[in-house]
Amino acid sequence: MFAASDLRKGLKIQIDGQPYIITNFEFSKPGKGQALYRCKMRNMITGNQFTQTYRSNEKFEKPALEERNMEYLYNQGDEFHFMDTENYEQTFITREQLGENVNFLQDNMKLDVLFFDNKPIGVTLPIFVNLMVTVAEPWAKGDTSGNDTKPVTVETGYSLQVPPFVVEGDKIQIDTRTGAYVTRVKE
Repeated sequence: MFAASDLRKGLKIQIDGQPYIITNFEFSKPGKGQALYRCKMRNMITGNQFTQTYRSNEKFEKPALEERNMEYLYNQGDEFHFMDTENYEQTFITREQLGENVNFLQDNMKLDVLFFDNKPIGVTLPIFVNLMVTVAEPWAKGDTSGNDTKPVTVETGYSLQVPPFVVEGDKIQIDTRTGAYVTRVKE
């Protein structure tokens, strides 16, 4: 059981027999009232999202999730295919179920796939991934427009802000929890 005070971004809870992941979280404490926990949640089976506010005395069940080590193979339309590394069985997860995690999947990537009632419903990514920059605007020396970052696109199609010294062909490390740039990788 989770208490409302345990709620945070990334926590998985069960509501009405369905597993949900909290994708955004806000805490507020009005003057004399109870603390309020405003959560944006995504249904891990259907991908549907909604926002709900909970009071500090509410409790939540922990979903019965099982993790299996698998390898990401490829995507075909909105289906992302994975292979169990022990018995070579293949399964797929839809884009809606993966949510923003599709931005960080690389071919042959080893990761944990989450199962609920023996059905794959999501993945647990490593905290950091290294991706190659495929599109980056050139940075002119002396450009003092006020921003100390610029937008780039990485090999998965994901766009993010990076420091101006990052160029096309660089490998950068990205925090999968926030989607933010961490550092340039030297290999």
